[in-house]
Amino acid sequence: MALDQAIEVLDPRFYGLVIHNTHLECLWTGARWMEGPVYVPSARHLIFSDIPNDRTLRFDERTENVDVFEQPSFNANGHCLDLQGRIITAEHRGRAVTRIGHDGHREILVDQYQGQRLNSPNDVVVRSDGSIWFTDPTYGIDTDYEGDIAESEIGECYVYRLAPDGTLDAVIRDMTRPNGLAFSPDETTLYVADTGRSHVGSKCPPDIRAYQVSDDGKLISDSYSIFATCTSGVFDGFRVDRQGNLWTSAGDGVHCYSTDGSLIGKIRVPEVVSNVEFGGLKRNRLYICGTTSLYSMYLNTRPVR
Repeated sequence: MALDQAIEVLDPRFYGLVIHNTHLECLWTGARWMEGPVYVPSARHLIFSDIPNDRTLRFDERTENVDVFEQPSFNANGHCLDLQGRIITAEHRGRAVTRIGHDGHREILVDQYQGQRLNSPNDVVVRSDGSIWFTDPTYGIDTDYEGDIAESEIGECYVYRLAPDGTLDAVIRDMTRPNGLAFSPDETTLYVADTGRSHVGSKCPPDIRAYQVSDDGKLISDSYSIFATCTSGVFDGFRVDRQGNLWTSAGDGVHCYSTDGSLIGKIRVPEVVSNVEFGGLKRNRLYICGTTSLYSMYLNTRPVR
């Protein structure tokens, strides 16, 4: 797909974020439902999930080969790195948030809230204070396709904050199916997507909400603003660049929103997109998880860290 086919400029600000002579690359195909990418700079590889096939895969930037990183993977979904560069994973079938140490050992960080099992952690992000924030919808227990079918013990779908001391708090309780999440560059705003349309239809608009974070980084304000509403499908996973632009998955590719919530451009992808991640030596390569295939495009921006 050529640049003039892949890039859709909706606002002149988008010209400064794309590069005129780059193109959308299809790097690999063969997944059932691809998700949860995280870039590991020290190894120059991208880890991503193939949830129904119960495996995590690895794309090596140096060889451009894809191999199995872990199988079975507890139907792993979202990944991120902690402040020590260890991989944090949101597991559907494990119904837990786990950490892979530098020695390869898997450690369960949390799998219960107030004595009840979590639903199926979906996406996860680490704040600069070391706290781990994650969403917990029911997609991994709704069917046997992405986990093990089961009843929700908690009965609700929350966004949680796991403090460095192990304290777990439900910080957002008013969403239908909280999904992707990310902080603004200054970490004063938490963006969260709600994909509840999968369960309640049009009663749940396909929004990304913006919640204000307290000065100590522990609490979320009760009120929120609607940052954006998806114009194609639903928002799932997303990343924020160092200028504060939000790059999000959508039904027709990747949508880019400026800090004021304006849709300024798109990267058209020939599959429904689930998630994105910045990678590459200069962190200016956007990896894109389509339904079955991994794509990438070089951009003129990069993440905060």
